[in-house]
This record gives sequence, structure tokens and C-alpha cells, in this order.
Amino acid sequence: MSPDKLIYMANQIATFFTSQPEGERVDRVAGHIKDFWDPRMRDQLFEIVDRKTAGIDPLVLSAVSQLREAA
Repeated sequence: MSPDKLIYMANQIATFFTSQPEGERVDRVAGHIKDFWDPRMRDQLFEIVDRKTAGIDPLVLSAVSQLREAA
């Protein structure tokens, strides 16, 4: 999948969970990506974040860090 599409999708997830209580947002974004994204998509997102963070929602960046710690 194109990097732009993955970033767009991840940012949409973050936008959705922005309305959740602040202490739960990162957990929910990470949980959604873990539960609903194919492992190849997650790995590609990790690679994208390693190369750049511009244009990626801070919630997504925090969720990626959380997912990496859990792996």
C-alpha cells in the first residue's frame, strides 16, 4: 500500500479517537491498529515512521511507540 494511504488511514483513526478521554487515546489508536491492520500494514507504518514523522498525527506516533514496546 502506498505510504501516503497508510498515513492517511492512521491519521483518520487518530482523528476518530481524539474525542475519547485523553488518557485512553493512545491505547485506543494502538489497539485499533493492532486489531484491525494486517501485520504487513503495521510493519510498513513502522518503516514510514522511521523515515519521517511530518504529516503523521502525534497520537499515531505515540501508538506506534506503544505497539513496538509490546512486540
